[in-house]
Amino acid sequence: MKKILLIFLFTFFLSDVFGQNTFKAIVQDSESRTPLLGAICRLEGLEGLKTVSDTSGMVILKNISGGKQLISIGYIGYETLFLNLEFPLQNLEPMIILLKMREDELEEVIVSATRSSRTIEDLPTRVEVISGEELEEKGNMKPGDIRMMLNESTGIQTQQTSATSYNSSIRIQGLDGKYTQMIRDGFPLYSGFSGGLGLLQIVPLDLKQVEVIKGSASTLYGGGAIAGLVNLVSKTPSPEQEFKVLFNGTSALGLDASAFYSKQLRKVGTTIFASYHHGSPYDPANIGLTAIPQFNRFTVNPKLFFNLNEKTKAIIGLNATYEDRIGGDMAFIKRETNAANAYFEQNTTNRYSTQFSLEQEWNESTKLVFKNSLNYFDRAIEVPDFKFAGLQLATYSELNLNHKSKRHEWLGGINFISDRFNQQEYNNSIPVDYGENTFGIFTQHTWNANQMLTLESGLRSDFHSEYGFFFLPKISALFKFSDKFSSRIGGGLGYKTPNVFTEDAERIQFRNVLPIDVANREAERSYGGNWDVNYRTSLFGDRVSFSINQMFFYTRIDHPLVLSPVINGNFEFTQPDGFIHTQGLETNIKLTYGDFKLFVGYTYADVKSHFTETKTMPLVAKHRLNNVLMYEVEDKWKVGLEAYYYSPQNLSDGTKGSAYWIAGLMIEKLWERFSIFSNFENLTDTRQTRFGSIYTGTVSNPVFRDIYAPLDGFLFNAGLKFKF
Repeated sequence: MKKILLIFLFTFFLSDVFGQNTFKAIVQDSESRTPLLGAICRLEGLEGLKTVSDTSGMVILKNISGGKQLISIGYIGYETLFLNLEFPLQNLEPMIILLKMREDELEEVIVSATRSSRTIEDLPTRVEVISGEELEEKGNMKPGDIRMMLNESTGIQTQQTSATSYNSSIRIQGLDGKYTQMIRDGFPLYSGFSGGLGLLQIVPLDLKQVEVIKGSASTLYGGGAIAGLVNLVSKTPSPEQEFKVLFNGTSALGLDASAFYSKQLRKVGTTIFASYHHGSPYDPANIGLTAIPQFNRFTVNPKLFFNLNEKTKAIIGLNATYEDRIGGDMAFIKRETNAANAYFEQNTTNRYSTQFSLEQEWNESTKLVFKNSLNYFDRAIEVPDFKFAGLQLATYSELNLNHKSKRHEWLGGINFISDRFNQQEYNNSIPVDYGENTFGIFTQHTWNANQMLTLESGLRSDFHSEYGFFFLPKISALFKFSDKFSSRIGGGLGYKTPNVFTEDAERIQFRNVLPIDVANREAERSYGGNWDVNYRTSLFGDRVSFSINQMFFYTRIDHPLVLSPVINGNFEFTQPDGFIHTQGLETNIKLTYGDFKLFVGYTYADVKSHFTETKTMPLVAKHRLNNVLMYEVEDKWKVGLEAYYYSPQNLSDGTKGSAYWIAGLMIEKLWERFSIFSNFENLTDTRQTRFGSIYTGTVSNPVFRDIYAPLDGFLFNAGLKFKF
């Protein structure tokens, strides 16, 4: 009997200690109870023992030793759940695991650019969002501005307008930068005279997300958003303090230092952002001209958030930026020579803007919002024997009412925009001063017709003090055929009032550009639409998640404004008979396997002008390919490998540029309170100066060709990020 008992106890002990057990669970969203595909289940303390949930949310973790074990279950955007379990388990049925969405991540998936309170999955209007980890990874590559972040998105191309000062604008679906509207938290802060430097003066550290609407968004925000809209969404405070500091240095002797702080108390919260950026003159091609200019920039952006009572909130913010940027002759900028005939291009800017918003919640379904911003932008552009300087003053005010029920959401409002420009340096030319006001009324209705169909319609009526009335309807539809398959289709009208501040005028520093002939010009008008299809599923026994988005787009612009040479060396904006159109497609594919993510994007953009003859528009890559491979171990490592292809681009002088590839590698090592990152940009050292000269004439009096490829070549940057 004793022998039998000893054998039994010995067998039990072995099975308890050395036995291999299995853990089964179904992972679901705590609110909707929908399965979460791709949730990671890990046995803590034993690296390599983990699994990923399938389409039903099921996770199965095998080969678990007996005894007490700690199991973690996490999913991007959700709070990680930890379970202390004793193996073997008494109940062999799969556990139901309910994960709660993190508050900060919940805010990130709410899109504000559409003026709706819906998540991105429920929006009939197609919106692309750069947020969370993707935003941080792009920030590691270029901590000083958002130019690279947008340029590496499918369907977006940033266009360099100055060969020596790096000034740039943004093109969506191949259309000129003047047709894209950039806003911040719903305020139009980067238009007019400031457009050529906007991308270079926005730092990503204090951004929560970047929202992009492709195609006309004029119904939502008025004139200017013909090609699309980019909304920069700032971070807001939470009860948990956030304090981040970033230092970055580059192989071109550039420096970035920025800090962000936020904290929400019961009644008052604050966010404070400050940064300093320095660039040294850099000439990798040894041609005597800067590919990267010398610059110093300071930015400060404090905000206060008031919870006046349970239903009333207010926000007050200030943004101040100062920058001195000079490019051109390397020897002159380095003060190695004082030659009077040296070429240079200097930009000095002062930007001050205020933002104020007041939100009054009447009940759970209705709220009233008032917004106001004041913008002061002072800029001077100087080249040898010429200086263009001016002061732009603009205001924006809006009052809107939002009401939502179970199946309907209504939005209605009015806004007023004033814009004044006063040229301060005339150089014996006619000043391009202007002053204009726009009053608008808009409404939008979103209707959940049923579980499969959601419709969104809108209408705006604008009155412009110089160009009269505009009526802008739009309509969009979202079809949810299943959890895996959905589609969107939509379109609308847009307009753009004539303005001298375009890419073409920026390239020549507005020299000899005549003011707009208001009496004989009319607004540019557009119509267009897009249709996309989305599909996602799992492959190879749920080991790989796969998603694809296929979009087709078309936009036509009537009465386009064209900068043309006239007598006496002047340039005038004319409106030839005809139109411009862009048509094409975008393909986005995402594959996830374990810690690996692969993104593939392809853009086909056919952009043509139809005047006396049909021509392909210059500086548009007809074919673009984006490839990004990420390896990420949560809270430990991030490694990203990128490769981008640009097909040959037509140039304005009738020639064609060369096709090229750009590749990069980013590595970040993370700890709890800080991380170290490094980025190897343009590994192939692709430069336009390798394909030919970027100018004609002499270094002291250059005439620049179109810039279609990088000028700075291979660059290395590295830095530190601290969390306090």
